[in-house]
Amino acid sequence: MSSHPSQITIPKDASRLPVTLATIGERHRLGQPLVMVTAYDFPSARAAEAAGVDLVLVGDSGAMTVLGYPSTVGVSVEEMLMLTRATRRGLRTPFLVADLPFGSYEESDELAVRTAVRFVKEGGADAVKLERGSATSVARARAIVQAGIPVMGHVGLTPQTSVALGGYRAQGRSAHSAVRIAQELLALQDAGCFTIVLEAVPAAVTEALMDLVEVPVIGIGAGPATDGQVLVFHDLLGIREGRGARFVQRYADLQREMDEGVAAYAEDVRARRYPAPEHCYSIDTDELRELRAELSALLGRRPADG
Repeated sequence: MSSHPSQITIPKDASRLPVTLATIGERHRLGQPLVMVTAYDFPSARAAEAAGVDLVLVGDSGAMTVLGYPSTVGVSVEEMLMLTRATRRGLRTPFLVADLPFGSYEESDELAVRTAVRFVKEGGADAVKLERGSATSVARARAIVQAGIPVMGHVGLTPQTSVALGGYRAQGRSAHSAVRIAQELLALQDAGCFTIVLEAVPAAVTEALMDLVEVPVIGIGAGPATDGQVLVFHDLLGIREGRGARFVQRYADLQREMDEGVAAYAEDVRARRYPAPEHCYSIDTDELRELRAELSALLGRRPADG
């Protein structure tokens, strides 16, 4: 056995230690807003790391933003695991949550636990997220929590079942539907969820609901009363066509810049402006002379055509 002491890596910024469940709970207790953003690969994870966000969600929204599906429903466990592993490699500090894709947990508690374990063991996730506050989802959340894996809930607009909800539209706009959301929030809290995402709910409804819930609530299109906010990476940076949902705030317009950059590259190639001399490697003059002589000799040794 080696007698050398183990190496301990000390972060350059000692204040930026990895975010844990305890960290999230403490910030909630102190009233400090939680910042969450989605990421789906190494570059987006590095951007989240550099920004110092608290939580990163490998959302099944990656089905549309990265993989080109028309909705979140079609993405598989294997595809989500690939995105989660890539994101994990780009993170050191934020708490990493992975979405359980549609069909990967509904069937039974056993299936839900097996899927969640894969995201922790194979994907490197710190926690998993599942949608809806139905009796089925609540039971699955409870089973996963009891297996020792933290669970984030998600109520309001739940994209995996958007068809049943009437499409991508705000929820809780009647007293009846708002009460249903309240019941789902409380059921997921009782099941042991450490935090719950609340999506596309009127701000006044959110404010009324916040008095009922003890765990942190992270909003997306739910107004400012929540304990934190989350946005999709491609939405907030404008890596998409169109404006998106009304709650999206664009902080950049990268799709336009990418389109213009690729178009400028194509134009330069066709006009033979690229590559320019500054983009080329050099060779010593004597070496080039010798090369040409060798090539001339090589050409002379080629058999005549025919």
